[in-house]
Amino acid sequence: MKSPTASNERLKRAATSLPGFARATRRARAATAAALFSAFALYIAWHAAHEPHTRPVDELPMSTARGDEASTPTADANKSDLIKRGEYLVRVGDCAACHTADLSRPFAGGLPIRTPFGKLYTPNITPDPDTGIGKWSDADFMRAMHEGIGKGGERLYPAFPYVEFTRVSEQDVLAIRAWLNTLAPVHYTPPANELHFPFNQRWLMTFWNLFNFDEGRFVPDPKQSAEYNRGAYLVQGLAHCEECHTPRNFMQGLKSTGRFSGATQAGWQAYNITPDRTGGIGNWSDDALISYLSTGVAPGHANAAGPMAEVVQNSTQYLTREDLRSVAAYLSAQQPFSGGVSRARDSLGKPATDDITALRGMTITSVNGLQLFVANCASCHHWTGEGIGASAPGAYPSLIHNSVAGAQSPNNLAMVILRGVARKTKAADVLMPAFGDELSNDQVAAISNYVTKQFGNPEATLTADQVAALRAQPQ
Repeated sequence: MKSPTASNERLKRAATSLPGFARATRRARAATAAALFSAFALYIAWHAAHEPHTRPVDELPMSTARGDEASTPTADANKSDLIKRGEYLVRVGDCAACHTADLSRPFAGGLPIRTPFGKLYTPNITPDPDTGIGKWSDADFMRAMHEGIGKGGERLYPAFPYVEFTRVSEQDVLAIRAWLNTLAPVHYTPPANELHFPFNQRWLMTFWNLFNFDEGRFVPDPKQSAEYNRGAYLVQGLAHCEECHTPRNFMQGLKSTGRFSGATQAGWQAYNITPDRTGGIGNWSDDALISYLSTGVAPGHANAAGPMAEVVQNSTQYLTREDLRSVAAYLSAQQPFSGGVSRARDSLGKPATDDITALRGMTITSVNGLQLFVANCASCHHWTGEGIGASAPGAYPSLIHNSVAGAQSPNNLAMVILRGVARKTKAADVLMPAFGDELSNDQVAAISNYVTKQFGNPEATLTADQVAALRAQPQ
């Protein structure tokens, strides 16, 4: 048995050795940490040395992309790209259509927009500091586009389609602002709005927004293709196609059902563009839709007139082929809506055969649609209704297999007769004279009824009183 003295000695030696062991352990840990830190620092240095010095514009911090930092060749190039992008996006959004009332004052506003609640005038969006948006910050502009709130905190009216613009990315909104800043400032104050009480109370828009506005940026659908999502971003956002092609509720908000199934705007019918084969454009090929959007003509289907002719002229003809195909891909994937139509509006009609010879020797005692058609329309559309020039860009279109003649409603046909057609694209400068000052309501109705009976939908008829109502529609 060991003595207590020997045991105590061993305990003393162990206690004396523990601090040394702990110090050695701490030194080893410190050395390991230093080695790891040195290795990490070397990696960072290597990565910085080998990382590209430039990145795509859309990956740069927005302050750099906006040119807010010191001017350098790279910053200038990025700013130039941003401005070019903004110009393209302004075309996509067709901003000029609403914000230009006088071509000598582009983007200075003043265009009257008539609503069931009164008349609105579009604002000046040139960089004029007093009458335009020259004093607006980027945050002010962003809030207007995304939230429908003006610089002073006032609620904007939804004639400005912030309901759709809210989906546009921040980068694209800032690109639009960058291009607008390059415009020549125009010192012009548009007229004051003429809205009926209580609709002139902007605070009421808070309640309208509760039912008709969902603020938030576009979110791609992971189940869909990149082409579909690009089309969705364009159609749901800047292109704001639903503003014309979707019916509205009693508050004049867009209906959540029947999207793209058609609606009426200032007397014009914005047709059903769902992929239904009878009621919509489901029998159109992608190339036909692309042709329509880029030239205003889809041979065998339709020719753009009225507000749609302006959209083609000011906006869609400038879209890239990729974007046009994306729009087609998105629309073709939407919910079809027939609207009770049994035959496609572009599938009706037949050429006239002996109508013109029947006029020889006939005594005309009343308003006669055939006679009026021959006198006013046949020189361009041919007395057979088959048009002149076939499918050439500047051809006079056939009235057979034509959406306007074959539609359920003859309103667009009458509006074309009354207002004419003006559509200038890169392919052609198309002009049809307006006959509103030359023909009476009875005569317009007679021509329209002859055209629909012979070349289109014979069930689509008009009375003189209906023509008078269309004539009174402000444009």
